[in-house]
Amino acid sequence: MLDDVVLNFLRHLAKGLADQFGPNCEVVIHDLSDNYKENSIVAIENGHVTNRKVGDGPSMAVLDALRSEPDKLQDHTSYLTKTKDGRILKSTTIYIRNENQKVIGIFSINYDITELMMVENAIKPLISVASKEEQVSPIPQNVTDLLNELIEESTRQVGKPVPLMTREDKIKAIKFLNDRGALLITKAGDKISKHFGISKYTLYSYIDSSEE
Repeated sequence: MLDDVVLNFLRHLAKGLADQFGPNCEVVIHDLSDNYKENSIVAIENGHVTNRKVGDGPSMAVLDALRSEPDKLQDHTSYLTKTKDGRILKSTTIYIRNENQKVIGIFSINYDITELMMVENAIKPLISVASKEEQVSPIPQNVTDLLNELIEESTRQVGKPVPLMTREDKIKAIKFLNDRGALLITKAGDKISKHFGISKYTLYSYIDSSEE
C-alpha cells in the first residue's frame, strides 16, 4: 500500500482539485506499490465522469507503468481520452515514485470537455479555415473492457480479420498485446487464445517467437 501520509496528502489534493474545478473533473489515485493490477483505484473524486469507483481496475496508464522501465516512463499531460459512452475527456497522468524511482502509484485527472467541444464546434467555422482531427484513447471501466479494447486494437494493427490471418500475422498481433501489457491481466491468456483460435501453448510459443 502507499504510505498513509502520502495517500492522505493525495486524497486531500484530489478533493481540492475536484472542488476547484467542479463535477466535470474526476481525480483518481491508483496504488501500484504492490503491483496490484486488478483493483488499483484507492481513491476517486467525481467518479461519475467515467463511472468508476474505489476498487475498480486499471487504465492503460497503469499497465504502462507496470510494464515500463521507471527511467523511461514519463508523465503524460493534457491528452484526450474518451469514456465508454463517448464523452471526451482532457486527461493528465502523473506517476508517483518512491526513493528508488520505482513507480508506486498514479495520480490522474480527467476533465469532461464534451460540452465545451460542442461550443467549440459551433464557433469553429467562424474562426478557423481548417479542421484538425484529434486522436483519443478510451478509458475502460474495468479490466474486461480494457482487455477487449487491446484485443480489438491488435486486430486493427494487423489489418485483417482473424480467419484470414497467417501465423506471422497472429505473432504480430500477440506481440502487440504482450508489449502493451495485456498478459498482465488475470486470465488474459485464455481470452486471447480463444480470440485467435489457438491453444495457450501456441500463444506462449508465439510470444517466445516475437521476442527472438
